[in-house]
Amino acid sequence: MRAIFGLLVFVSAVCCLPIEVDLDEAKADVEQNGGRIWVLLVAGSNGWYNYRHQADICHAYHILTKKHGISPRNVVTMMYNDIAYNEQNPDQGVIINALDGPNLYYGIMIDYELDHVTPEIFLHVLTGNSAAVFGKGSGKVIKSTSKDYVFVNFVDHGASGLIAFPDGELHKSDLMQTLAAMRQARKYKQMLFYVEACYSGSMFTSLDPTWNITAHTASNDRQSSYACVLDEKLNTYLGDCWSLNWMNNTDHIFPHLESETIYQQYEIVKKATTQSIASLYGDLKTIPQEPLSTFMGHPLKEDADDSTYIIRGDIYKDAIQSQDVLVHLLKKRLEKSYDFFEREDLVKKISYHEETENKISKKVDDIVMDVVNDPKLVQLFKHEPMPITELECNKEVLSTMFGACRWRIQTHPYLSKYLYPLGNLCNGYPTRSITLSIVKNCNEN
Repeated sequence: MRAIFGLLVFVSAVCCLPIEVDLDEAKADVEQNGGRIWVLLVAGSNGWYNYRHQADICHAYHILTKKHGISPRNVVTMMYNDIAYNEQNPDQGVIINALDGPNLYYGIMIDYELDHVTPEIFLHVLTGNSAAVFGKGSGKVIKSTSKDYVFVNFVDHGASGLIAFPDGELHKSDLMQTLAAMRQARKYKQMLFYVEACYSGSMFTSLDPTWNITAHTASNDRQSSYACVLDEKLNTYLGDCWSLNWMNNTDHIFPHLESETIYQQYEIVKKATTQSIASLYGDLKTIPQEPLSTFMGHPLKEDADDSTYIIRGDIYKDAIQSQDVLVHLLKKRLEKSYDFFEREDLVKKISYHEETENKISKKVDDIVMDVVNDPKLVQLFKHEPMPITELECNKEVLSTMFGACRWRIQTHPYLSKYLYPLGNLCNGYPTRSITLSIVKNCNEN
């Protein structure tokens, strides 16, 4: 059995400099001018079929700390931590992000796991609220100041106006309120989000460009993100296409992170991500012109880890919409199984999910029709996701749907395909009319 944790070498946090400096100069700059890099890494899912999310975050952790020289003390990691020693993992203690890739679980420092991977703790950590996370996980938070740079990498499922956690959701309204408060309190100099999730762009379409925050997302506000690299042995996807592309690009230019800007990486990754439309939001003038080193570290030659994690081969060979991964993997297991009882169980699970997806689609149709009471208007609200302008309504409507119908994105990932018409209704109808219809229709089943 491979060891889980290796010795973590704590190196000084490297200042956000566009030129290469030696270690002593970097230390002096931090002491005199601030400018520390803070990183928040989040895999918001659990379960073997979501293997890829934790693999992406483990990969990012290694890139930023082992190769780019960011001190682990300045990195907060949230992941459920149920993959490395999952009963379905034939290589106990191992997580990989590429076929025959290195063990990326080795040396990972996880600050919040299991029930501590929640939207509430995420926001407390991001805002530096130590009191709110006392006694939970490591208690580590982002202690950024007005001189600091904050990099947030989130990977999981999403829907129009939300990103998911193992047992809950972070809604756009709560994220925007938090970022506004951080801006007011001068909790950062610049902030960069890298978000891998379906409809991830919907979280940032209204991001104020004057807040000194930029968000690079795997998809826009109207489409799914994609899973890549199917491992037949593990029967799961090892990574997400957009995440693999940005990390691959970062590894290609290593150790010269100052040679490529945020915008240049965006263009490179957008071109490489052929299945979804990578998008950019918020500040499109200043932060995009910053070198990657501003947020991802500036490796010093004498300390740099020159090991490579570059993904090779066609990562899109078995690419699939993230919402469809669960059922797809169940069907793959059924194809390979010769055990009567296992096959019977798999058939039941597949049938359940296919029937449930049909129920969800019909239920949303019924709710929209009930609210608008006009077949022509039904098609208008179902056509495509509209801009989310009524943030509180969107939150309350979706929360009501999850509670009344008892479907959640983590257990029913295809649910995210059908939620946007409910949010669209917020642009023309009172919140109460929509939520009452949701409760009524869900209780009829």
